[in-house]
Amino acid sequence: MEQDQKVEQDFSNICLVLQILGAKWAFLIIAELSKGPKRFNQLNRDLAIVKTQSLSNALRHLEDNGIVLRQVFPTVPVTVEYSLTEKGMDFKTALQEMERWAARWNGQELSQEDDRKKA
Repeated sequence: MEQDQKVEQDFSNICLVLQILGAKWAFLIIAELSKGPKRFNQLNRDLAIVKTQSLSNALRHLEDNGIVLRQVFPTVPVTVEYSLTEKGMDFKTALQEMERWAARWNGQELSQEDDRKKA
């Protein structure tokens, strides 16, 4: 019974993470902002596959969850800059590990696909 509760707790932590980071485009935004602070239009250009409204929604979601910091500077016109919070920067390690995992298994996945085509 104690083991079941431990497993359930582990999964609930993963579910909490996925609620925050499972939003569409969240990983791309975090990866881009890990390179340094960016203004909205620069992010929009750098993440060209993300529609403007989707980018705006994802940034708001990440800001609400403490991953992204939105700073407004009193210029004319107003300048808005996005950066990762400490919490967001801490996720960079997980992103790097995910990249290593993908690189390690990507080649094997392709060779398995080739084997299936030959059969």
